[in-house]
Amino acid sequence: MGLKRENFRMVGKLGVIVLGMFCFGYALVPIYKAICEMTGINVLALGDRQIPGATANTSANTQVDTSRSITVEFDANARGPWMFRPAVTSIQVHPGELATVMYEFQNVQNRTMSAQAIPSYAPLQAGSHFNKLECFCFSQYTLAPGEKKQWPVAFVIDPKLSKDVTTITLSYTFFEVGGKTPPAPVAAVPVREPGA
Repeated sequence: MGLKRENFRMVGKLGVIVLGMFCFGYALVPIYKAICEMTGINVLALGDRQIPGATANTSANTQVDTSRSITVEFDANARGPWMFRPAVTSIQVHPGELATVMYEFQNVQNRTMSAQAIPSYAPLQAGSHFNKLECFCFSQYTLAPGEKKQWPVAFVIDPKLSKDVTTITLSYTFFEVGGKTPPAPVAAVPVREPGA
């Protein structure tokens, strides 16, 4: 009898746990939404602000330095037979302002290829103040023959950048990864004749 009673108690405890997990699962969505709205990182909250009649409770970005503008020039270099270029050659941004620029790429070869881009900055000191939030340079990409893609670069220039810097050039070099690279040349070794 004691074992049967213990089994009923265990089933009761497990039933309470299952019911609690079920309720917690339903409560997760409102909890998640409330936390994300408080922290300002919620993608769902952006959709709520776009509902007609909803009040937008957004504050302006106080990190933007509107007292100065920086010209950002975009450059693209391709190491191989493909097309790679920015959609625009330059834009004006305020330090602290979020900006996005698209880059276009097309594999003009008759074979599939994998490639990656490496960024560089001029002047050199701008590199540590050029904060990329999204960039195609973070990953390698495989493109089929003739395939065309567009990739964004979303960035913010740190307001702490020296006021002397008025122009930044962001340059990308796009190169093939794991492609058909010719082998390194072999050094010619002089042949000695016997008896020489």
